[in-house]
Amino acid sequence: MVLTFIDISIIFLFLGVSLWIGTLFAKQGGENTKNFFLGGRNLPWWLAGTSMVATTFAADTPLLVTELVAKNGISGNWVWWNGIFGGMVATFFFAHLWRRAEIITDLELIELRYSGEEAKFLRGFKAIYLGIFLNSVIIAWVNVALGALIKVFFGVSDNEVLLYIGLAMLFVAFYSGLSGLLGVAMTDFLQFIVAMGGTIILAFVVVGSEKVGGIAGLQKNIPAEMFNFLPNLNFNNIENASKVFSISLGTFLAYIGFQWWASWYPGSEPGGGGYIAQRMMSVKTEGDAVKATLLFQMAHYVLRPLPWILVALASIMLYPELPDADKKLGYVRAMKDFLPEGLRGLLLASFLAAYMSTISTQLNWGASYLINDFYQRFFVPDASSKQLVFASRVCTALLMLISWGVTTQIQTLTSAFEFMIEAGAGLGAVLILRWYWWRINAWSEISATLAPLVFYAISKFYLGLEFPNSFFFTLGLTTFVWVLVMYLTPPTNREQLEFFYKRVQPEGFWGNFKENFEKNNPEINTKNNPKNRLLYVFLATISATMLAYSLLFFFGKMLFGEYTTALYCALWACANLFLLNFGAKKAKIWK
Repeated sequence: MVLTFIDISIIFLFLGVSLWIGTLFAKQGGENTKNFFLGGRNLPWWLAGTSMVATTFAADTPLLVTELVAKNGISGNWVWWNGIFGGMVATFFFAHLWRRAEIITDLELIELRYSGEEAKFLRGFKAIYLGIFLNSVIIAWVNVALGALIKVFFGVSDNEVLLYIGLAMLFVAFYSGLSGLLGVAMTDFLQFIVAMGGTIILAFVVVGSEKVGGIAGLQKNIPAEMFNFLPNLNFNNIENASKVFSISLGTFLAYIGFQWWASWYPGSEPGGGGYIAQRMMSVKTEGDAVKATLLFQMAHYVLRPLPWILVALASIMLYPELPDADKKLGYVRAMKDFLPEGLRGLLLASFLAAYMSTISTQLNWGASYLINDFYQRFFVPDASSKQLVFASRVCTALLMLISWGVTTQIQTLTSAFEFMIEAGAGLGAVLILRWYWWRINAWSEISATLAPLVFYAISKFYLGLEFPNSFFFTLGLTTFVWVLVMYLTPPTNREQLEFFYKRVQPEGFWGNFKENFEKNNPEINTKNNPKNRLLYVFLATISATMLAYSLLFFFGKMLFGEYTTALYCALWACANLFLLNFGAKKAKIWK
């Protein structure tokens, strides 16, 4: 495929604007690490929320959705739609706490919450493990998705693909290293608009083409069950013969009842964390942190999927010869076959936008761990702001080089990536309870981090278990281990717990720490923790979850002409919007 002058001009215009934004905020981002990693805690909530969405919109995301739909219909998306409730829990129970903690990274919370040498070890270990090892695997995974697009679109060799990926990473590392999070967030905003606009245009062009024949053509040529928004729940664990997504009762329980709180994996940490917490901590107020995260959840689950789903359905019609392993490439082939001059460049720019928003965040986030939680914490605690910012920029460049090297070996890391997703079973409970129960200590988190690695290996390589049985096995034993370790080891130092409670004012089971604070600070307690607040927070969480699902189904049913069902969804959405607003006001969530 040869790009025309118009296509190339559009791509270079987009790259030029992104670079200009990076240079525009270079001076402000370089003042200190708070500016470099948190934008000076001055990001508007809508910018922070959009940045979250843009970051999770990677180059591989439309390809993944295409594969899910081609194999299992629209309901195949429940493998990630099940995360809405967990996302809303992070929004209403934790976003304000992250902002209130006044820390630069989520790993800094470890020594704010825990005490002793074990807390130091945990913070340093996670800085290296997450900042380098896991981060480089994530970046490599996204690089491979971009490489697949380049290879299919242009028919270039593997070595040429690696060269193009290296150039793309170098460009991203340059502008993100200049400006820090503020520049990253501003470019994220632009990149999300370009990426989302590109996917909508592609859906319109492909579905509206003569070969597809619009929505009616899709419904005529694709089995009706492929349009189901809900999976078949199979109580008998018998393989379903239809194409529609069919899951066992055990898998359903794992998805809906356990996975959102029990597991840890990048971007979906229970209670927030990682680059999501970074955005929560970068806004002006606690209420802004909640608004930003709510915007992210709604855009992530409601706004983005439908254009991808439409192209995925069309690819079933257009490319029936694609084997299961290559179903995801139907999206790229549709781009290649249907886009005219100009739009082709715009869609490539949209994929670059999705790629760049993810990579820039990963580089900035990884550098924040290595500088704030390792380099400064253990080696140069008295370093000046200029020294730390310079080190952050150097670290950003080094992470780029490491990740590019890992990309060349990605064939050997696919299983490792899948392993990390399931091997976090059991850790999530500790990450949640450390905010709500004083007895959780550093040893609890250390054991919950390491134990699932052992039990996962036993479940897979010794017992031969598959998901969800391997998940429940690992979850159960990991939970037993960290609870046992917690009671066999001393609690966090009392002075540290008092300091943490005074700073964060969490709710839950805090015994006399809470009583003493309320006695000495009645006006603060009244302001931040109104009576029965958790009850109203829970109401807001449930209603926001139902609102997201009902809006998703409303737009989907409207799109496919099921207007009666769409009306019911709209009414249900209105009811939940009212309950959300009621619960949020009673709990003073927007303050």
